[in-house]
Amino acid sequence: MKVEQIYTGCLAQGAYYIVSENEAAIIDPLREVKPYLERLEKDKVKLKYIFETHFHADFVSGHLDLSKKTNAPIVFGPTAKPEFDAIIAEDNQVFKIGKIKIKVLHTPGHTLESSTFLLIDEDGKETAIFSGDTLFLGDVGRPDLAQKAGEIDEKDLAGMLYESLQTKILPLDDSITVYPAHGAGSACGKNMQKETVDTLGNQKRTNYALNQPDKESFINEVLDGLTAPPKYFGMNVAMNKGGYESFDQVLKKGNNPLSVEDFETLAEETGALILDTRSASVFHKGFVPNSINIGIKGDFAPWVGAMIVDVQQPILLVSDEGTEEEVITRLSRVGFDNVLGFLDGSFDAWKNSGKETDEIRRISAEEFANEFSENVKVIDVRKETEYEAEHINEAYSKPLAYINDWVNSLDNAEHFYIHCAGGYRSMIAASILQSRGYRNFTEVDGGFNAIKKTEKFPLSNFVCQSKTL
Repeated sequence: MKVEQIYTGCLAQGAYYIVSENEAAIIDPLREVKPYLERLEKDKVKLKYIFETHFHADFVSGHLDLSKKTNAPIVFGPTAKPEFDAIIAEDNQVFKIGKIKIKVLHTPGHTLESSTFLLIDEDGKETAIFSGDTLFLGDVGRPDLAQKAGEIDEKDLAGMLYESLQTKILPLDDSITVYPAHGAGSACGKNMQKETVDTLGNQKRTNYALNQPDKESFINEVLDGLTAPPKYFGMNVAMNKGGYESFDQVLKKGNNPLSVEDFETLAEETGALILDTRSASVFHKGFVPNSINIGIKGDFAPWVGAMIVDVQQPILLVSDEGTEEEVITRLSRVGFDNVLGFLDGSFDAWKNSGKETDEIRRISAEEFANEFSENVKVIDVRKETEYEAEHINEAYSKPLAYINDWVNSLDNAEHFYIHCAGGYRSMIAASILQSRGYRNFTEVDGGFNAIKKTEKFPLSNFVCQSKTL
């Protein structure tokens, strides 16, 4: 028997590849299925089942493409109602893969169909759970995504989650390995550990959600501090439930080099968003006017989802040469399939053609220190928990995730400085602001990390971030 966790850092997502004898199973596959097909071919095994723990909200699963290419059936837990052929398992139903078994444990709470898959080895021993978004390391799945107006609310779902954990998960042996669907950085939980594998026994001891004295306390603690989920989540659920275009077609359509003239014409005719995926350190020096910068070397896909939201939005790419296929792939993971093409020759081609360019004023933390006074306006776009832990005194907390809510409150006549933790998020914010006509600002390179090192700014008292969750 072999169990492999295939972890994708930018999504903080774990897929699982399981082999026994000449058969395999894959749990929660990513959108691009080539890596799984290569593993199957290398191991000379047949994919018997594709298991989905639930209808994912934060990424588009590869279940449909993988099923079409392998003829393996897709398995969901009880109550799931996909709009395509699938096996809807019963609670406690057992599936055989080679000499091992996978038992379906219906664990509603994160969503109504959420299920945990219990791995039983060749000797009949229960050895691991693939817990999806039911149980994370250090946390549990947020119970506010599957609400139904007038029928079921987040407290109802949290109560279901409590019962699922108490009756299906906690009675299992402490030695069982926990393989969750997500780790730290995912928006599907609020307090996840950086580790991606643990024992159930350790989680019973250390996970705050598993150590509540009663159901009411559990509900209150799990719901406390939840921020609004990213707005693209619902669209990803719809794609996972209803179907989507083949990734092969998405890649073929998007991997389309465009001349400067064709790029400009297509942008004007389609209203496409120009997405520049180069690093912030390069972008700010020159870019196609009205471009939005979300660097590929960062939490790219989640920020695309949070900032662009509409998965149908036409997109034109400006990327470092040779990275276009990677960008299209990572966009597809969160459902952004409508890439029309990319600027052939990247920004240099645009610049060398004599077209108009734009830039953003970026200064170092030391330069910021020299310009700083008590009267300047500072906008901190980090998360609330980061701000609460420590910030420049009198700085305004304006998290990037909510930029559409606060952007119209800005006074373009008043200059301000903008920063995040390291410069990635503040450049996203800066590009959005500039595309909407706000130009009277300066972005700080290196963000709060660099600002703090100068030791020249009045800062709030430090509070451990774990205490502010």
